[in-house]
Amino acid sequence: MQLFVKDLTVLDFSYLCPQRGMVGESWIIDVLLDGGLDEQNMVLDFAKVKRTIKQTIDAVADHRLLVPTACNQVRWQQQGDRVWMDFDSEQGGIHLACPAQAFALVPSEVIDFVSVNLFLQQALREALPANVEGIYLTLRNEQLDTPYYHYSHGLRKHDGNCQRIAHGHRSPVTVFENGEAAPFWDEYWARRWQDIYLGSEEDLVSVTELTLSPQTQISDDSHYGFHYQAPQGDFQLAMPKGNCDLIPHDTTVELLADFMASTLAAKVPGSHFKVIAFEGVGKGAIASHG
Repeated sequence: MQLFVKDLTVLDFSYLCPQRGMVGESWIIDVLLDGGLDEQNMVLDFAKVKRTIKQTIDAVADHRLLVPTACNQVRWQQQGDRVWMDFDSEQGGIHLACPAQAFALVPSEVIDFVSVNLFLQQALREALPANVEGIYLTLRNEQLDTPYYHYSHGLRKHDGNCQRIAHGHRSPVTVFENGEAAPFWDEYWARRWQDIYLGSEEDLVSVTELTLSPQTQISDDSHYGFHYQAPQGDFQLAMPKGNCDLIPHDTTVELLADFMASTLAAKVPGSHFKVIAFEGVGKGAIASHG
């Protein structure tokens, strides 16, 4: 007997890519369970499907940085609950020192649908009852007909997992100028923020102040340093400058929508802009300026 749930959850995360650097992503997850019937004549109660599977996925991968540990460009070490991570990409070196829960260590050369699917299935096998004999996940992108961008960030003031300094989203954006759809400006933000790290100026420090792995050799000429204390611990990150956009405040979706609208209003005096900015799939904020 098989049981399925479409659109079970959305996995929001960032991952390390040798070509693109740090990439923010949002994947929709469908699930199919195969197994015998339990004492309730069910493979698994739908409430438990949604609760157990979503909680497991959230616990091991959501709002984390997914690291392909079999990739030659990765170096990492862990002492207790702290992990030091170094990654060489075509965009430049990426260096982190964070609590272990900020990362998901995926035993693969690349982060893709296949490797993450296997990683999640392994975690789910340990969480589901014995009568569930097969677990099949479909990981997919939202189908979009408007421009979008991939961004990573961290929210130090957040009391949940958004405080992790390197998690992200794949987000569409829609801009209206003087009440009319403005696809030119949609494309502008999609290009500006493609594979970007949105860093708050409040978290900016010299890279010399970071306690990264001993082999890290970078300077303020090439990298921005970000550092903050949050409820989950001490978060440190050094990113290549070319992959960052500095924002003069927090990077919540509300403030990002406001930042985009105010930036456009400054570029085109006399025009009124409304920005619909998404944070991943199906949620976001609206801001207006001008």
